[in-house]
Amino acid sequence: MATTSFLFSAAIVFISLSVISVLPPAYSADFSAGYKESAVPESDLDLLEFPLNLEYLEAEFFLYGALGYGLDKVDPSLAEGGPSPIGAKKANLDTLTNDIIEQFAYQEVGHLKAIKKTVKGFPRPQLDLSASLFAKVIDKAFEKPLNPPFDPYANSINFLIASYLIPYVGLTGYVGANPKLQGAIAKRLVAGLLGVESGQDAVIRGLLYEHATENVSPYQFVVAEFTNRISNLRNTLGHTDRKDEGLIVPIDFGAEGKVIGNVLAGDQFSVAFDRTPEEILRIVYGTGNESIPGGFFPKGANGNIAKSHLQSAKL
Repeated sequence: MATTSFLFSAAIVFISLSVISVLPPAYSADFSAGYKESAVPESDLDLLEFPLNLEYLEAEFFLYGALGYGLDKVDPSLAEGGPSPIGAKKANLDTLTNDIIEQFAYQEVGHLKAIKKTVKGFPRPQLDLSASLFAKVIDKAFEKPLNPPFDPYANSINFLIASYLIPYVGLTGYVGANPKLQGAIAKRLVAGLLGVESGQDAVIRGLLYEHATENVSPYQFVVAEFTNRISNLRNTLGHTDRKDEGLIVPIDFGAEGKVIGNVLAGDQFSVAFDRTPEEILRIVYGTGNESIPGGFFPKGANGNIAKSHLQSAKL
């Protein structure tokens, strides 16, 4: 095992150095290049700020899972003094999975910077990333308590199943926001964020699909059953028709009605599903109500859109 890990690490270093050697010296990935003189329309501001809630959630979960620490060490300025996550910790990941999750983690740090470069943003909200919270979500998906309680940090498969809970929700939010945006900067930013979030979701689904028919130890449920149950729960909480699909679906829901494998989720035309901010809040709160916080956001999400629903609940 040690030899395998060493060879894997050496291969990654060699490939990295090879790629770096051929990059142009002036390479720039500035998403706002060409739009420096453009202002973000006021109507776009709230739609760009709202996703920060999901980006904070993903950044902290992936950072802690791969590194054992989060934004407070990596870049405290991004947290803006917001409370540290509850219960987040290092996951017991194999070498490959840890490498992938670490990449995701720093991608999410970049997403936070990109959004805050465009709009004012807000401090990190209170997040609950405890094993007990994930266990409650999985119990709700299976409509009964699992014994022992599901632990997202126990191993690579569990962490990937827990990861299945998160990026896809943000992905559908970006798809939903895109047609409502007016300005070029906002459209470019959301398209760029959507591209990477979609890639993360595809990698997670692909890794899980490889084990789709294997039991998740110590339970008598296979990986695909976990994904299908989670997707059904999100459909229920969101109060919408089908906007979520697991790894194995009835053939009528498969691409062109030809396959039951579902490594990428999409509608009848294999186009990504969309969600509104309200649908997202119902899911990440775990309450099915955008005005009742809970779940990953025990004190509610931040930003004008989320706060407007919390305030309306108090009236």
